[in-house]
Amino acid sequence: MTLPPRAVLVHRRTELQELVDRHSTRGQAAFYLRTRGRRIEDLEVRHEAVEAAIGAVTSVIPADWHRGTVERADLPRFQFAPDDIIVAVGQDGLVANLAKYLDGQLVIGIDPEPERNPGVLVSHSPRAAADLLSAAAGARVELSRQRKPAGHRVDQLTMVVAITDDGQQITALNEIYLGQPTHQTARYSLRLPDGEAEAQASSGLIVATGTGATGWCRSAWLERKSSLVLPAPAERRLSWFVREAWPSPATGTALTEGSLASGQALTVSAESDRLVLFGDGVEADAVPLTWGQTATVRLADRSLNLLR
Repeated sequence: MTLPPRAVLVHRRTELQELVDRHSTRGQAAFYLRTRGRRIEDLEVRHEAVEAAIGAVTSVIPADWHRGTVERADLPRFQFAPDDIIVAVGQDGLVANLAKYLDGQLVIGIDPEPERNPGVLVSHSPRAAADLLSAAAGARVELSRQRKPAGHRVDQLTMVVAITDDGQQITALNEIYLGQPTHQTARYSLRLPDGEAEAQASSGLIVATGTGATGWCRSAWLERKSSLVLPAPAERRLSWFVREAWPSPATGTALTEGSLASGQALTVSAESDRLVLFGDGVEADAVPLTWGQTATVRLADRSLNLLR
């Protein structure tokens, strides 16, 4: 007998909530915005849209299911169960922030503001929540039996992982950045899977998945007019770019972009006092890399299961 799943609703505090917290009262927050030519009413409309979406999802969770709610800032302390069904209500970035804390759980992305969000990862309307939860329950069973779910498509989005030589690691859905925490010149040695190596001084290294190929990675790709073919979100391949490599007698600019297939890795050895590794733009959750330390960056073993 299959036990009822737990639906875990993930959200983030709205701009209105953060602003009122910062200024103590709504009136003070409104005054702060008014002196800068903005209206608190605009934030209230957005806040109400998010609250309405959360309410719509919560109201259709089956009565016999278990329930959980977690705010984005509390994700590092929340314990997800293997059979949880995750409902992310918010912007696309919320799914990316969530991904590294999961290991095979099914995710539903709900977009409360379709007029503002691209909807790449949160592609569903709150009105579809009941059907999506029902489909997720069936898909969860099929995935546990290692079978392809019928009906709704489950995209298994590729992730990237960086592992340091002292065992620390960071996983990301979009990209991993390695460089100076100030984004100034980082010095390191880069080694490719074929053994080719180069000492570099640059603004850092980006290693991206197909999901991340629409963001920061794409900026680097467009800026240099690269002919590299970027991966698709579910493709088991990564793209990497060195930002603003600097030529000098001791550093080169020959190895600045490429792809990584399954089983391949980039190896980076720090030649600066302190470099950092962080994923999906969350620098507050960085892993340090000190002089002489080495990190390898490759495809992660796990993927994000996103219900389409």
